[in-house]
Amino acid sequence: QAQLVESGGGLVQAGESRRLSCRIPGFSSYTNAAWFRQAPGKERAFVAAIRRYGGYTYYADSVKDRFTISKNNAENMVYLEMNKLKPEDTAIYYCAAGSQVLSSIRDGALYKAWGQGTQVTVSS
Repeated sequence: QAQLVESGGGLVQAGESRRLSCRIPGFSSYTNAAWFRQAPGKERAFVAAIRRYGGYTYYADSVKDRFTISKNNAENMVYLEMNKLKPEDTAIYYCAAGSQVLSSIRDGALYKAWGQGTQVTVSS
């Protein structure tokens, strides 16, 4: 499967915003797209997910009301708009695509395709 390609990471100040982008080759063959992140010394964690059909969205409690996931089916793109960034948001952010059932949308082990990750560093 073709690899997903993330972009948009970088160094930002606390309180600022950043938008990550992910190109998903063959997006039409998947049901779900998601963002995960892995901070230094921590396990990979779910951030947000979106259903390709209907656009329903799901968020981790730690980012709800600050982050917004969106998509453009025609361009095979998924985005993560991150607002009010905090130092604890510092991590490598990964884009993923899969077709698992809704009840497992937060389970990273069930996603079939992944990007290489993009680093987001939030300074205080």
